[in-house]
Amino acid sequence: MFTQEKESQVAPHIRTFHPRRGRIGAGRAQALARLWPQYGYEIEPGGPPFDAAALFGRRAPLVIEIGCGMGEAVAAMAASDPGRDYLGVDVHTPGLANLLATAERGALRNVRAARGDAVELLRDLLAPDSLDAVHVFFPDPWPKARHHKRRIIRSDVVALIRGRLRPDGTLRCATDWAPYAARMLEVLTADAGLSNRHAGYAPRPGDRPQTKFERRALAAGRPVFDLEFTRR
Repeated sequence: MFTQEKESQVAPHIRTFHPRRGRIGAGRAQALARLWPQYGYEIEPGGPPFDAAALFGRRAPLVIEIGCGMGEAVAAMAASDPGRDYLGVDVHTPGLANLLATAERGALRNVRAARGDAVELLRDLLAPDSLDAVHVFFPDPWPKARHHKRRIIRSDVVALIRGRLRPDGTLRCATDWAPYAARMLEVLTADAGLSNRHAGYAPRPGDRPQTKFERRALAAGRPVFDLEFTRR
């Protein structure tokens, strides 16, 4: 296990996601059955350390997206960035199936999918300094105060993410929930090992694709907040 004293404070029983059951159509089910053995990764705490070179078939800078949903952002960013490898992490099997099917249609060789709890992946399976970037786009805001401890961007998880980033590696976040955006900015700024690349929120990055989720948020009148921090 790749643990450090401060990181051990992460409570493994506090989930940062809603367990969901989603129907998977025949096409995605077929894609999953065909592609998962080669391009999928099951997050299993207690198993061997994550081996990116074995999963991707090469050694390249690695980017992970936590909570990749249907995989739109992962696939689009990987397509425009072939020099880096992209791992989409989620618990939602239909979304991961869609990600792999999208990667197959686009002949993307630098995309893989991981199923399970991203916190367990960070805490138990990823080596320190092994990530070029971590993306957390539109995570569950857990708006009720009693659920704030479940947010993915909280101090203990941020410490885990920072420890897995290489020096000068990047943590990028986006949310359409203004109170969560303010809290994200506060938590990230408070981490002495991270540096904000902007004065407050970041301008919308041109390489982050606008997903269906973001378009719905904008249509509903909710502004989108981006943040970009680097490891010192």
